[in-house]
Amino acid sequence: MSPAGTPKVVVVGGGLAGMAAALACADGGASVTLVEKQARLGGLTWSFDHDGLTMDNGQHVFLRCCSAYLDFLDRTGGAGDVAIQDRLDVTVLRPGPLRAERAVLRRGGARPPLHLARSLLGYQFVPSAQRARLGLAVAALARVDLDDPALDEETFAGWLSRHFQGPQAISELWDLICLPTVNLPAKEASLAMAAKVFQTGLLRESSAADIGWSRVPLGLLHGQKGATALGKAGAQVHLRTNVHAVTSRSAAGGGEGGGNFTVRTSSGDLEADAVIVALPHYCTEDVLPEGALGGRKPSRLTSSPIVNVHVHFDRQVTDLPFAASLGTPAQWVFDRTSASGADRGQYLAVSISAADSYLGSRPDRLGQEVVGALRQLFPRAADAEVLSTFVTKERHATFRAVPGSAAHRAPARTMYPGLLMAGSWTATGWPPTMESAVRSGVVAARGALVSTGQRRWLPPLPEPAKPMSSDKEVS
Repeated sequence: MSPAGTPKVVVVGGGLAGMAAALACADGGASVTLVEKQARLGGLTWSFDHDGLTMDNGQHVFLRCCSAYLDFLDRTGGAGDVAIQDRLDVTVLRPGPLRAERAVLRRGGARPPLHLARSLLGYQFVPSAQRARLGLAVAALARVDLDDPALDEETFAGWLSRHFQGPQAISELWDLICLPTVNLPAKEASLAMAAKVFQTGLLRESSAADIGWSRVPLGLLHGQKGATALGKAGAQVHLRTNVHAVTSRSAAGGGEGGGNFTVRTSSGDLEADAVIVALPHYCTEDVLPEGALGGRKPSRLTSSPIVNVHVHFDRQVTDLPFAASLGTPAQWVFDRTSASGADRGQYLAVSISAADSYLGSRPDRLGQEVVGALRQLFPRAADAEVLSTFVTKERHATFRAVPGSAAHRAPARTMYPGLLMAGSWTATGWPPTMESAVRSGVVAARGALVSTGQRRWLPPLPEPAKPMSSDKEVS
C-alpha cells in the first residue's frame, strides 16, 4: 500500500465490467489504474464510421430491470442518452404470401403474470391449441427456484416440453425472447439462464421488461463517457497496453489483506495492492497466477457469436423503432438512422443471435439475404434502393450458456486475497448481458476495497430490480 495509505488497484480490461469496477474503486478512495489493450474503452460495445454513418458493432438493448447498468449510466453521465418504453411493446413480423403477418407483444396494467395474458392469448403465430397451454409454462416458470443448481442440468426447451409447450410455441414465442437474451435457442440454452430472464424480466414486476436503447452511438455512450468519468474520478487509463501476466508475492489461499501484486504489461510493470481482472472468458486464464480460480476453467465455456448486418436504404421503409421477425435471418431490426447521423434515407441494423451458421457466410451474400428479408417484412422496402450494406461479426460475443456452464463461471473472489474477477461470464446469476457485466464490476470492486482494508465506503450491491418512472427517457 502507498505511504499515504491509499490502496492501489489495477483493473485489467476496459469493457463495461472493468469501467464499472474502476469507477467504484475510485469512488471508494483507491488509486486506480485501468489497462486496456484496445485504443478505446467499451469492450464489445463500440462504434465505427462507414460510408458517412456512425455504426455500432452490434445492437445492445437493456430492460428496465437492469438496475446496475442504469446506475452505471447515471455515474458516467449517459442516462440522458437512452430511451425506454412506457410499456413493453414489441411488434413481431413474419413473411406471408402477400404481405408480412404481424402480432404484438404488449403488457397490460394487471399484476404479473396477468399483465401478459391478453398478448399471449392473441399471439397468432402460436396455434390456438398450443396458445391455451402457454399459461401452464408461465405459471411454472414463476415458481422456479433460481438458486437450485439442478436448473443448470437441462435445456430450456426440454423443460418447456415437459410443461406442455409444443414445437411452434417454443420456436415462435419462447425463442423470440431466449435468443437475444441468452444468445442461444431454447434447445441449447441452460434452463438456469432462461428462467432468470423470464422471472426477473417478465414475471416479477410488470414494468421490468420494458425495453431501453441508446439514442447515440454506443462508442459515445459507453467508451467516451466512461473515459471522461474515469478521468474526473482520478483514475489513470492506459490504452493500447497488453497485459502479459498477474503475479503475486503471496501464496494462493493465504491470509487476509492485499496480495502485493505485479501486473506485467507491454509498457512495464504495475504494482498493486489489489487487482481486478475483467477480461473475456476465453483469455482470462492466460494472465492469472497458478490455481487462482480453484479448478474452474472459463475457457471451457466456449463462445456464442452474434452477427450484425447494417443496411442503408435511400428512403424510410418502416416507422418502427425496432421489430422482431420469425422465419427470416433478420431476427431483430433496429432503426439507427438518427444515432448514425444519416442525412438521407433510413439505416437499419439487423442483429442475429446464436449466429454460428452465419460466421462463414460471405458478407455480400449475407447482406443480400438480409435485404431480401427486410423487403418481405416492410412493404416500403420493396422498391427502395439499397445504398450500402455492411456486416460485422463478433465470434466471441458471449460465453455459451449451455447446461453445465455454471461450473466454470468464477465468483468474484479468487484463491488469492486481493485478486478479483469481473466480466459478464462470471457467476453473477445473470445471462451474458451488459447488466451482468456491470454487476460483476461492482461486486469485484467491493472485494478489492475490502481486501485492502478500506471499508469506509463500499459501492452498494446492485438491487435485483428497481421501479422507474414511466417516462420514455431515463434521467
